[in-house]
Amino acid sequence: LTITPFTEVRAELVPPTVKGRFRGRPKLAVDNLGNTRLTASVSGSDNGDHLSYDIHPGNVQIEPGRAAFVKATLKPRQIIWFGSKEQRPYTLAIQRSGTGPQPVEGTYVQRGFLPRWLATFLGVFMALAITFVMLWIAYKPQVRTAATEKLQEAGISTLPPSPSTSAAPPSPSAQAPVVPSAPETQAASGSGGGGGGSSETKPKESATPQEDTAATAVAQLAAQNPGRHICYRAYLTDKGWTKPVCDGAMAGTVGQDRPIKSLNLATFDTDGTAATAFVYDSQSTNGNGHYFGPWKGVVDGADLYIGSTKKDDPYMLGFAMNVGQSKSVVCQTTHVHNEGWHGLGCDEPGGDNYIFGGTLSNLLWLEAVKFTV
Repeated sequence: LTITPFTEVRAELVPPTVKGRFRGRPKLAVDNLGNTRLTASVSGSDNGDHLSYDIHPGNVQIEPGRAAFVKATLKPRQIIWFGSKEQRPYTLAIQRSGTGPQPVEGTYVQRGFLPRWLATFLGVFMALAITFVMLWIAYKPQVRTAATEKLQEAGISTLPPSPSTSAAPPSPSAQAPVVPSAPETQAASGSGGGGGGSSETKPKESATPQEDTAATAVAQLAAQNPGRHICYRAYLTDKGWTKPVCDGAMAGTVGQDRPIKSLNLATFDTDGTAATAFVYDSQSTNGNGHYFGPWKGVVDGADLYIGSTKKDDPYMLGFAMNVGQSKSVVCQTTHVHNEGWHGLGCDEPGGDNYIFGGTLSNLLWLEAVKFTV
């Protein structure tokens, strides 16, 4: 019996289908069913050149009746970031010398990097973000820097220290008036009075209950705690007078869009005070308001009124004021519509100086004030 040499090769992929996002790792099982040693090479290919192939070993030698495993690594040339998975058919071919290649077909299922639901979520999120940015640009909120407050802490005033500064409109008079000194007996008594427009006022006796004004509040405070004091109240649009407050408390409202129309102030132990109102100007050509009447000055313990409580008169944008004694200093901080609280501003000692509080713009208005002496 003579058996001549013959060759028979059988090959299959294990597994025939592999899945992955960045690579797949199938194995090619090669069986030598012939009676001679098998020498062959292994290569990979696909339609469209979607995959690259890393085959190890690239050449095999298999004894008769034996088998060998060839490891292959499939890598997609393009990553699917979003979307559904895609199937990539491929072929591993066994090439023997003197014969045609023997193909073995398989499938690589390439998955997307991110699932479909996450891609939808990110798309909706980006659409909402773009909408928010467009609304932000169209209706940008007012943002106020804290630089003003920091400058005030450092001792640098951003408010006009004297009538000659260009930051505020010129005072109605050539200079801020020095408050007339009260007689010593009247200043010490701290008695109240009316007539915010006169330079000196005298207390009036009346059988009717006295109105709760800034003068009555400062007189009561000075009787309990002698020293320098300032009391004040605000007349609010469509609401009327607030209760008097003193020495740094807030008069007015915040966030209610209610402009101040008039202020009532009274001091004790400062040799009196003087002020004038800066109000809305419907005839303005530069967008700013104007001063409302001349300066008004009163002695210690008397009521000072600036602005107007009449229905048709304009609301206040700001004010200018000073106190009488050169050793006295009046400080203020204001809350302006759409700008919030301004930094603390104080006048310099001396009768020729004054402070300006509030805003110059017709588009804004005064909402609340705080004073100290």
